[in-house]
Amino acid sequence: MTFKSIIDEIENNLNKILFDLNISDVQFSVEPAKPGFADVSSNIAFLLAKTLKKSPKEISEMLSEKYNSCTSTLVLRSQPHNSGYLNFYADWTKLSQLILSESYLDEYGDVDIGNNSSVVVEHTSVNPNKALHIGHIRNIVIGDTLSRILEKSNYDVKILNYIDDSGLQVADIVIGFRHFGFDLEPSDGKKFDHYCGDDVYVQTTAKYEQDSSLEQIRKDVLKEIEDGDSETAVFADKVTRRVLESQLETCWNLAVSYDCLNFESQIIRSGLWGKIFEKLQQMNLIKYETDGKNSGCWVIPGDDKDEDKVIVRSNGTATYIAKDIPYAAWKLGLLEDPFGYEEYQKKQPGSRVLWQTTLNGTSDANDSPSHPDFTGDKVITVIDSRQARLQKIITSLMGKFKSDSDAYVHLGYESVTLSSQTAKTLGLNTDGKQAQMSGRKGVYVNADSVYDLLKTKTKDETKKRHPEMNDSEIEYIAHCVSVGTLRYEMIKQDLDKIITFDLTKSLSLEGDTAPYIQYTFARASRIIEKSNLTPTIDVDFSLLSEKSELDLIRTIGMFGIQVRDSANNLSPKVIARYCHDLAVSFNSFYEHVKVLDLDDKELEKCRLCLVESFKSTLEKATNLLGITTPQRM
Repeated sequence: MTFKSIIDEIENNLNKILFDLNISDVQFSVEPAKPGFADVSSNIAFLLAKTLKKSPKEISEMLSEKYNSCTSTLVLRSQPHNSGYLNFYADWTKLSQLILSESYLDEYGDVDIGNNSSVVVEHTSVNPNKALHIGHIRNIVIGDTLSRILEKSNYDVKILNYIDDSGLQVADIVIGFRHFGFDLEPSDGKKFDHYCGDDVYVQTTAKYEQDSSLEQIRKDVLKEIEDGDSETAVFADKVTRRVLESQLETCWNLAVSYDCLNFESQIIRSGLWGKIFEKLQQMNLIKYETDGKNSGCWVIPGDDKDEDKVIVRSNGTATYIAKDIPYAAWKLGLLEDPFGYEEYQKKQPGSRVLWQTTLNGTSDANDSPSHPDFTGDKVITVIDSRQARLQKIITSLMGKFKSDSDAYVHLGYESVTLSSQTAKTLGLNTDGKQAQMSGRKGVYVNADSVYDLLKTKTKDETKKRHPEMNDSEIEYIAHCVSVGTLRYEMIKQDLDKIITFDLTKSLSLEGDTAPYIQYTFARASRIIEKSNLTPTIDVDFSLLSEKSELDLIRTIGMFGIQVRDSANNLSPKVIARYCHDLAVSFNSFYEHVKVLDLDDKELEKCRLCLVESFKSTLEKATNLLGITTPQRM
C-alpha cells in the first residue's frame, strides 16, 4: 500500500466523478508527479477532451472543482495545471504516518501480482567443463534477483539450473583426461573447475587446430557420452559432477540458490524427446523435407524472416534445439514427468532444499508426502541474447502447446566486457581494449578471481578506515561489499546494454555503486546507535515538514510501487535504481537536517523514526538484489 494508497484514493474519487458525469471506459492514469509538480498527477483531462469538446485545461479546472468537493483522507487539495494535467497535493501528516508505520512491518513492500501462481525461473546453465567467468555472473544474478522479486510479488517460484553435461565441451575435457593424459587431480591446488577450464579444456581444444584427425575422436566420444551406459559416459558424469560442485560453491558464495538441478544427459535418455516429437508431428508443427538442402531432415518451418530450422538431421540424429524443446515442455508441465528426485549431496546455504533429477527408479521425493513439483504455469528462461533465434522458436512452440503466448518467456541480456585497466589488473593483455570473454580461447576471468580481488581491495580499505576492527569484522564487511559489488554491477544496467565492468569504479563510495548504498545504510545505523534510543512510530508526524524529510518519506513510500513495476516488466534494474534513489534521498536528508542532540526532543524522536524507516526499507530492497548491508563500513 503506502504511496499507492493515495493513488488508489484518487482513482476511486475520479471514477465516482466520471460516473456522475455519465462517462465510462476512460483508461486514465494516476501517477506520482514529477519533482516540482505537486505530489500526484493524472492525465484524465486529455482523455476527456474529445468527449466533452473542451480543452484539457478547461476540463482539469472542472474536475478539480468537483474533486475538492469529494471526501478525501490523504489528499489536501486538487489543482489544475495550465498544461491540462490534474495535480493533487497530499496531506503529509496522514500520509507520513501511513508510510512510516507500514515500513516497520516485515511484509512491507509485498505486492500480490502472482496470486501464488507457479513460475519457473531457469538460469545459470553453464557447461560443466570450466569455472564461471564474469560474463556468466550476469546471467546468474539476473535470474536470482528476478526470483527474489517474483517471490516478493506472491509468485510460487521454482528455480532451476540446467546442466549441459552431454555437449561437445564436456567431450573436450574427457578427451583431455583420457587421450592427452591430464591428471584428474590438479597439481597446484587449483579449484577443479578452474583446472578443467584453464588447463584441460583450453589446451585440448588448441590441439584440434594442429591435428584434424582429432575431430573424429571428438565425435566418437560425444556419441559414447550420449549413449549413457558406456564407460566413457560414466567417466564424463564423474568429471562433470566435480566441476558442477565447484561451480555451485561460486554461486553459493554470491548468495545464489536453486531448487533443482536438471541434467541434459538425463533428458536425452528419459524418452521426453520421442513424446514431444510425436506431438509436433500430430500438430503439424514440423515437416519432413524430401528435396533441397534439407532433404531427409525434419524441420520447423521458418517465417518470412527466418529459414526453416532443422530439428532432426538426415542421419536421424537430433540437433541442439531438439534437447531444448522437450525440456521447455517439461517445465510447463506439458509432459508426464519421467524423473525421480533426490536431495543434492551438499546442503546449500539458506533454507532452500536443493534437489536433483535422477533416472534411477524411485527416489526420496517420490516417496515423500511433500513431493516437489518443479513445473510452472509460466516459465522464464534467462539466456543471453545470442540465443534469441532459438528461444523465439521454442517460445512460439510452447505458446501453441499451451494456448498462451506468454507461458514461456525468454529473458535475454547482453554480454559483459572488462575495462582495459581491469583486464590488465587481472593479467589479460588486451592492447588497451576492452576484454570480451572466450572460454575456448582461454580469454576470460573467472568469477572467483574477481571476487577475491574485490575482497582484497575492500579489506585493505576497511583496515585503513577502522584500525580498531578485528579480523572477523573486516572479513564480513569485505565479503558483503565484494558480493554486493559484483551483483549490483550486473543488474544496474538495462538488460539490452553491454556491461563494461571496472574494478575501481565499482568499489567507489560515491555514485551509482553498491558500496555507496551500503555505506549509506551504515551511516543510518550509526545514527541510531549514537542515539541510544529505540526508534518508535509513536511520534507526532506533523513535525516532519522539511522538504528533505518529505522527499525521503515519499521515496520510502514508493517501495511497493517499484516492486510491482519490476515484477510486471521482469526488470531487476528497477529495484537497483530504487535502492540508489533511496540512498541519495537519505543523504540529502542527512545533509539538510540534524537528527541528534536537538533541543526539541519530540522532533528528534520523529527524525529517528524516519531514519529507522529508511534503514528497514533499504534492507528489504537490497535483499531483493541479494545484497547484504553491514552495520559498519
